[in-house]
Amino acid sequence: MADSHGGRPARRSAQAASASACCWALPTALLCAYGFFCSVRPSEPFLTRYLLGPRKNLSETQVFNEIYPVWTYSYLALLFPVFLATDYLRYKPVVLLQGLSLIVTWFMLLYAQGLRAIQFLEFFYGMGTATDIAYYSYIYSVVDIKVYQKVTSYCRSATLVGYTVGSVSGQVLVSVVGWSLFSLNVISLTSISIAFGTAWFLPMPQKSLFFHHLSSQRLSCEMKVMDCKNGAAVQDHPDVQRAPGWEDETKVPLNGEGHSVEKQKQKVDIIKVLKDLWRDFLQCYSSRTMLCWSVWWALSTCGYFQVINYAQGLWEMVLPSQGVDIYNGAVEAASTLLGAVAVVVVGHIKTSWAVWGEVALALFSFLIAAAVYVMDTVRNIWVCYGSYVIFRIIYMMLITIATFQIATNLSVERYALVFGVNTFIALALQTLLTVIVVDASGLGLDIFTQFMIYASYFAAISLLFLVSGICSIVRAYRRQEQVQSRSRESQ
Repeated sequence: MADSHGGRPARRSAQAASASACCWALPTALLCAYGFFCSVRPSEPFLTRYLLGPRKNLSETQVFNEIYPVWTYSYLALLFPVFLATDYLRYKPVVLLQGLSLIVTWFMLLYAQGLRAIQFLEFFYGMGTATDIAYYSYIYSVVDIKVYQKVTSYCRSATLVGYTVGSVSGQVLVSVVGWSLFSLNVISLTSISIAFGTAWFLPMPQKSLFFHHLSSQRLSCEMKVMDCKNGAAVQDHPDVQRAPGWEDETKVPLNGEGHSVEKQKQKVDIIKVLKDLWRDFLQCYSSRTMLCWSVWWALSTCGYFQVINYAQGLWEMVLPSQGVDIYNGAVEAASTLLGAVAVVVVGHIKTSWAVWGEVALALFSFLIAAAVYVMDTVRNIWVCYGSYVIFRIIYMMLITIATFQIATNLSVERYALVFGVNTFIALALQTLLTVIVVDASGLGLDIFTQFMIYASYFAAISLLFLVSGICSIVRAYRRQEQVQSRSRESQ
């Protein structure tokens, strides 16, 4: 009898552990499936070639100066509303919106004709990009905080594997099998449609970071998170458990009066959330370290977006692809995989980033500038490919370091806020750069002049952080000397 009674708590504990595993395993598996199929787009590395080809018959000026800028403008315009709507609607509706936006994008890519139609297509692609935040934040609303790092790594890996599979399969189907780019777009549309169907089975979250919980103070225990977009792994706080008090839809009164009270409360909560966001914004960016890394994040991400958006255009000018084998898919796959390796390696580097971080940013930003400069001036496709791979590897490595420095000692809410603000600033700068340099209504420069400006842009970033880094090191050594002199005087 004693053994029987003694075994019951153990069995209950095992059953609870099994139930907990099931609670996070199913939504994680569904979300990973969605992320994988949504990323399998074999036609994407060949988009410029497809638009310039006979099926769309668009000119280089139309593609580079009138069509591609629309993505930047729509992404910027939609980012902040989507950021709030994602949390307010509790993620799943926005995940579905992303899938639907990408379906419309690829359907139009198959059948739409004319400049205006393709510009409209770019708007939907911008919507699909802006709603990407729902994919990376959904999982935090349905799993326990203790498994954040694990499930984030799964979701990130799913998109990386999907993107690599798409790029490699696209390259093989074009170079070896000889399929048309139209067929690759059909495969992309099919894969995205499968992802959209999978998203319908995701469980609807009952909580969210900002709007759907009773008190943000219950999450005041600072914890560390993993940057799901750039692979910067940071350990969770060991003392943080699932926060109590999340809103439960089953407890909302069914009568009209209760619904009215709840509606009024919801309006008040929206105002309170916005005020809390503003207060957190001021507190986060009052730290010099936070400000420094955030400035680099915003500036470099702006340049990174511009380079990857127009890299295919540069390659097309260096080696026109009509009737010639190109290897865009293989290059995208290689840069993604090598970048992922660099992210893992940098996670094991032990150094004082507080002292040497700005100098490191200056040095590697200079290497990025050199890679873009070589890509622009050496008119050889293989040199362009190699420089592009180096460019992406260095950026992914640096953004990982920046993410680690920013995410450390930040709560999930504040990290999401800083990530959103930095991305918004990057897009605002990119929009300004696009309007002046790329857009036909601005200077409308050719692709080679554009890349020379991008190389100069990263060189300016390097110079800025070199000066700032030297000043920081000098201040640090002066403080150290003052401390030492005071200790000698006290002796």
